[in-house]
Amino acid sequence: MAAGGLAGTAQPASSSFHPQAEEVYQFILDLTISSKRERALLELSRRRESFPDLAPILWHSFGVVTSVIQEIISIYPQLSPPTLTSIASNRVCNALALLQCVASHPDTRHHFLNAHIPLFLYPFLNTVSVSRPFEYLRLTSLGVIGALVKVDDHEVIGFLLQTEIISLCLRIMEMGSELSKTVATFIVQKILLDELGLRYVCATAERFYALSSVLGGMVQNLIEQPSPRLIKHIIKCYLRLADNPRAREALKRCLPEALRHSLLLNIIKDDPTTKQNIATLVDLVDNTPAGQLFEISSATDLLTQAQKQQKLQQHQLQQTFQGVSLGSTLQPNQTAAFQQPRLQQTLQTQPLSGPSLLGGSSGLDGAMPGQ
Repeated sequence: MAAGGLAGTAQPASSSFHPQAEEVYQFILDLTISSKRERALLELSRRRESFPDLAPILWHSFGVVTSVIQEIISIYPQLSPPTLTSIASNRVCNALALLQCVASHPDTRHHFLNAHIPLFLYPFLNTVSVSRPFEYLRLTSLGVIGALVKVDDHEVIGFLLQTEIISLCLRIMEMGSELSKTVATFIVQKILLDELGLRYVCATAERFYALSSVLGGMVQNLIEQPSPRLIKHIIKCYLRLADNPRAREALKRCLPEALRHSLLLNIIKDDPTTKQNIATLVDLVDNTPAGQLFEISSATDLLTQAQKQQKLQQHQLQQTFQGVSLGSTLQPNQTAAFQQPRLQQTLQTQPLSGPSLLGGSSGLDGAMPGQ
């Protein structure tokens, strides 16, 4: 223990000279005391950016991670029926902010995964209430997963693909707020950028259609509710899908017509990179020369075309993928799109225990890329 430190907290030498070190150590100890935990959660969540060694100290301090998880589990009964209050939501989001700190730190990220802690957040991502407490809860939970995937790590992607994270993200991409949709789309984008993730999504027609139909619906909604930051991540998802030959062939049939029209380009007129990505995508998929995007008269016409196109997608994609394996290592009889896999079932039947758990504002900070 560092000189002047408090018993029960693990203190790196560099943190001993931090001007707020003693105060932070005391708040960490307070996390294990139920009557003091609420204030400790709030104060530590505020300090997590200014105290770089907070994550390893939290992880290696006895009983602290268990206390944080207890905070998360304690509000499960308020999820269904949806009775979560703003006060309870703010408190658990402060706990999630500390988990995000642990998830993003290179010294604790893999411990975080090995303890299967992300699975404790999935009940929050599975909620459908549109009230503000639930939306804030989903958004902060997404921030923890976003922090995991922000750093390219094959082990992180391998872990997430054993869970139902893609299906949870797809639901949020359909019904969440603009910011929740953006973070969920970013998570899917980062999964696709890993070769294992791309193979997983393109392994069956059902999985590809589940993702492409959600992306297509989002593009259609952008015509009425423009969001430059959201469309940037949607296009990156499409571009990565186009790297797979079978998916690229399917995209010839299901790429939203809106992406071929200059009307949508008005949304990103100040983002030349995304404009170029759209032109590249269209050229890659159907050999339309870059820059030759034709005009359309109105958003109403574009919506009508998109609705007609969507009716044909599922049958056409089934034909494209019929009888074709795209290199997936998954079981051949796993046909349901993003079926709940073995890791989630393991958590439900075998409680987590061991040293990894016992010894050891918004949650979006650090989860999203700067550009």
